Amino acid sequence: MGIVIKQSIKNTIVTFIGFAIGAINVLYMYPVFLGKDYLGLTNYVLSAANILYPILSFGIQNTLIKFFNENNKTEEDLSSYFSYMLLLPLLIIIPFFALFYAFYENIALYESAKNAIVYDFVWEIPLIAMFIGYFEIFYAWLRAHMKSVFGSFVKEVFVRILVTISLFGVYFKVITLPEFIHSLVLVYGISLLVIIYYANKTKKIQLSKKFPKNTKSIFVFTIFIILSASVANMLLDIDKYMINQFLKIENIAFYSLAVYLAMVISVPQRAMHQITYPITAKLMSENKWQELNELYKKSSVTLQVIGGLIYIGILVNIKQLYALLPDEGYDQGLFVVFTIGLSKYFDVILGNNNSIIFNSKYYKAVLVLGVLLVFVIVGLNLIFIPKFGIDGAALATLIAIGMYSLAKLLFVVFKMKLFPFTKNTIVSFIIALVLFLGFYFWEFPFHPIVNIGLKSAIISVLYLSLHYYFKVSSDINFVIRNTVEKFLKIKI
Repeated sequence: MGIVIKQSIKNTIVTFIGFAIGAINVLYMYPVFLGKDYLGLTNYVLSAANILYPILSFGIQNTLIKFFNENNKTEEDLSSYFSYMLLLPLLIIIPFFALFYAFYENIALYESAKNAIVYDFVWEIPLIAMFIGYFEIFYAWLRAHMKSVFGSFVKEVFVRILVTISLFGVYFKVITLPEFIHSLVLVYGISLLVIIYYANKTKKIQLSKKFPKNTKSIFVFTIFIILSASVANMLLDIDKYMINQFLKIENIAFYSLAVYLAMVISVPQRAMHQITYPITAKLMSENKWQELNELYKKSSVTLQVIGGLIYIGILVNIKQLYALLPDEGYDQGLFVVFTIGLSKYFDVILGNNNSIIFNSKYYKAVLVLGVLLVFVIVGLNLIFIPKFGIDGAALATLIAIGMYSLAKLLFVVFKMKLFPFTKNTIVSFIIALVLFLGFYFWEFPFHPIVNIGLKSAIISVLYLSLHYYFKVSSDINFVIRNTVEKFLKIKI
């Protein structure tokens, strides 16, 4: 677990820095500089792009890692393999953009039927999606070489820095609000160029006219995995896309801000996934099931401890966080934070479940279930959003993600005889629940920022101390012990 811990910690730090920058943007700069309409428009464009990019990238980012070890015998094998990875998405991209151009007017009119402001920005969605798609492919190339930290930096920090620069451009009237939306295309285009440069620097990219020997198996896997990746993204972003079809675009702003707060829970999972995915693929290709089971349990309880602390920290401070925002209705997202947060908490305690599924022979069966759940979440949104607004979208997401996560868990348990939970799973849950009940209804009589700082510090100390005392996670205890001994010079 040495490389997992080392790179996961680095990725987590980088991701948290990115989320900190994002939090400044989301909690202050977006609402104040853009206003609720353009904030809603920004989130609509990005959500639509996130739904589309797995299709345009042909799911290659997952395929690349799965077959990497099988096609890494010689430099020539690696060259032909990566060339094939770069070529496959063009099978989708070329005809898609041709059709998009031909029917653009109809598409733009449909997308802007409820909110006219959307009309002038529909063209940006596929461009951003294509840039994100190829970014993920080169990022996967780095992850396959166990070099995930810089990719995390570009994805989580660099992109947000560029967005922040654009926001300041709006504030100082260097660019207009519509030009800010246009600048998002440039932001993701620049990030793609940066990752290409670093990927080539890490491992010289040499293109080849030859295809790898296992072309057919790669293509078949890719066909299925593209749908699987699309399902995962649709479960996350379809709600924001559908809100545009029923409600005023300002509601996307309220909903997206709440979802952003809840998504912080998944930061450690995203960071750990960058390194556990290639390790999981390697262990499975070598049939090292005992080591895989150990990795499964450790990743589960470690992510539960960290995710639980973040979830509690958000919930007990949520009212104070909303007190910092402009009084324009953003607090309508309170229920959304609780609901989406719960779905993400359940997802993180599954550890590297997704990595196991995608690298197993059962990925096709789970894919079919995932596609069915997309129909479920679309149907639930069609019913719940008109009746309950953004609360309905959150409830639909909770049900769909809960069902999807449970299905993936059961597949791994019953089909592969791997189980992520131990008695420490229950211990960690009880600690989290007790601290939530003890602190949610208690507020300091100070400024919201002071209240958030004090309450967060107290909860963090109690939460980590209790987990250390009950030895819930050996990895967490290792990090706590090393940190205390290094910085406080205290032996524990």
